[in-house]
Amino acid sequence: MSDGIEVEQIVESKPRRMPLATSLDKDAIREAYEDVRSDLTDTEWAVFKFDGAQIIVHGRGQCFEQFREQFGDSERAFGYIRIQMGDEMSKRKKFIFLTWIGQEVGVIQRAKMSTDKALIKDVLNNFAVELQAGVQAELDIELFREALNRAGGANYGTGIRDN
Repeated sequence: MSDGIEVEQIVESKPRRMPLATSLDKDAIREAYEDVRSDLTDTEWAVFKFDGAQIIVHGRGQCFEQFREQFGDSERAFGYIRIQMGDEMSKRKKFIFLTWIGQEVGVIQRAKMSTDKALIKDVLNNFAVELQAGVQAELDIELFREALNRAGGANYGTGIRDN
C-alpha cells in the first residue's frame, strides 16, 4: 500500500463440515409404529435406521430372530417390538423401545444418539420398557421378558406348582 498499489488479500477457507441435523420420515415411522401396536396385524416389530441424516423405516416382521438380525456392529438403529406377556390368567401385549449402538460405532455418532433418540421418541411414545443394546448377546427374548416383568404388572398365576 505504500506504493499506492492495493494488494488484495485472498483468504482461502475450506468449507466447514457441519453435522447435518437428523430428520425423520415421520409418516412412514408412525405407520410402522401403529402396525406393531395393532391387534389387527401380525407385525411384531419394526426397525428404524439412518439413511444419511434421516431416520427411516428399515424393516418390519413377525419373528424375534428376524428382529435380532437387523442390528449390526457398525450400525445405529432403533427398534420397537411387541411381546406377549402374562400367564394363564391374563395375556397382554407389552412394547419395548430399543436403542442400538453397535460396538464399531464412532464416538461422535454415539454422542448424537441421545438427541436422535429424542426425535424418534416423539413418534414411538408408548412402551413399557426402554432398553439399550450394542452386542448381539443383549438381543435375547428372555432378557426382554425379564425387563418387562421388572417394569410392572402382577403375574398372578394359579398358585398351582408343578413338582
